[in-house]
Amino acid sequence: MSSGPEADHTFDVIVIGLGPGGEHVAGTLAERGLRVLGVDRRLVGGECPYWGCIPSKMMIRAADALAEARRVPGLAGTVGDVTPDWGLVARRIREEATDDWDDTVAVDRLTGKGATFVRGTGVITGPGRVDVDGTAYAATRGIVVNTGTTPAIPPIEGLADVPYWTNHEIIEATDLPDSLVVLGGGAIGCELSQAVSRFGTTVTVVEAADRLLALEEPEASAKVAEVFEAEGITVRTGVGASKVEARDGGVRVTLADGTHVDADRLLVATGRRTDVTGVGLHHVGVAEDARVAPVDDECRVTDGVWAIGDITGKGAFTHVSMYQAGIVVRDVMGDDGPPAEYAALPRVTFTDPEVGSVGLTEATAREELDAVTVGVTPLGETTRGWIAKADGLIKVVADADSGLLVGATVVGPAGGEVLGALAVAVHGKVPVERLRSMIYAYPTLHRGIEDALGRLS
Repeated sequence: MSSGPEADHTFDVIVIGLGPGGEHVAGTLAERGLRVLGVDRRLVGGECPYWGCIPSKMMIRAADALAEARRVPGLAGTVGDVTPDWGLVARRIREEATDDWDDTVAVDRLTGKGATFVRGTGVITGPGRVDVDGTAYAATRGIVVNTGTTPAIPPIEGLADVPYWTNHEIIEATDLPDSLVVLGGGAIGCELSQAVSRFGTTVTVVEAADRLLALEEPEASAKVAEVFEAEGITVRTGVGASKVEARDGGVRVTLADGTHVDADRLLVATGRRTDVTGVGLHHVGVAEDARVAPVDDECRVTDGVWAIGDITGKGAFTHVSMYQAGIVVRDVMGDDGPPAEYAALPRVTFTDPEVGSVGLTEATAREELDAVTVGVTPLGETTRGWIAKADGLIKVVADADSGLLVGATVVGPAGGEVLGALAVAVHGKVPVERLRSMIYAYPTLHRGIEDALGRLS
């Protein structure tokens, strides 16, 4: 599928990969008068609107509503039986979020801004040169790479011979299985495990690392594992899968310790992978064995080539891609502006309780800094937390030498929203003493920040 003059294959800028960041670059540069070619073999808009942020959060919102209804007896009285209906969620995902995985609206949005679109696999063949399924194109100003990631499938014996789900298939599911084994206890695995469990699926999470959410603070991992166990989700950490086989109409996963887990379905959520050579970056000087595209503070890989999003390794989040997209647009147009800065990179895992983090964890801070202080406040000890029976914590990490906050984690209801104040503090390099003197609204959950700062030691 293409639009625009097909005979002329020379453009100012070629954008390979039209996830949120790539679409923004292509559309904005076209609106500013450049001739832009956008290339994507998948759906325009990328992972986020079709399988990632948007539909998964529809699932999570629905699951949270079920959980909240089940809390009524402990807070407000009695309520009738809560009966889950996955069909309502599946219908919303199809009709309201993804247009049944049809990107016509997104393609029209892009071409309506003046860009040309070609559906196909774009590969850089040299400076200013891109091949799309056998057709050669030229870029006079440069090439922007935004090819994102795909699920990383581990080399487990028998896995290739057994039907399994990734995040795509579970998002597209019209029915949920009675039981599910999830390989991977990272953000995707944890979010999806809790969501389908609340709709009645029996879930077992298998994580080779010693804890769930291994990139987050240990306190956050422990709290999520505690909640999972209370909700009936079985958590197996510190042991990986050694073999997968079909069994009795479902699947059996044998673990490294010799035990096994049987389920109707298998979800593989063991991370994401980039493909640097697949997009041809080795033809412009990037090492063939590179796991990510190396970029400078202007998101340049080399002269005339920029990269944004997951492939840069700066953060697997839509907001990072959009942030980098703005920098690339500015750089291509020759406008001035601040360089990229990632010290205050925020992230949120939308479990219940939510896990929101920004900057350094305690472990990474101790690796990078000479002296570190840490403060932790259980959310239940704050007034709002006690009132709401909220489970969670606020943890702050500071550089003892500079007196600046360098990282923070919030685990609790609306943890991602409470994180906002801490993200501003880390990004703005606000001194801890200045934060301590701030007046915090009472009795909000974020008032726990004040107490955590007071516990820094």
